[in-house]
Amino acid sequence: MGDFRKLKVSQESTDLCEEVYLLTQNEKYSKDFELRRQTKKSSIRIPNNIAEGEKSGSNKQSIRYFNIAKASCAELQTQLIIAYRIKYISKNEFLPLEDLCKKVSSMLYNLIKSRSKN
Repeated sequence: MGDFRKLKVSQESTDLCEEVYLLTQNEKYSKDFELRRQTKKSSIRIPNNIAEGEKSGSNKQSIRYFNIAKASCAELQTQLIIAYRIKYISKNEFLPLEDLCKKVSSMLYNLIKSRSKN
């Protein structure tokens, strides 16, 4: 297990988390305390679980944490869809974040697949 900061998926998921934190500061989003809290929580769980998985010491444990990160990514994507549908965020804000969620999820899938072979 190596340095989680060197994993491209860790970098991308941290970027995603940063964007979500900035996005949830907008006026409409900030007034919905529960959705805002859940959105921020799921976004931060992604890079946190990647870091924990990379430092866990075994492939089996790493895969477990990477799967949790992947599930959090799906949760975040769902919350962003809801925020878009109830007009807390615009299409121009939503689409790049949805794409980044998909990218991170795909990267996690490939990382899990790779680690499963070892």
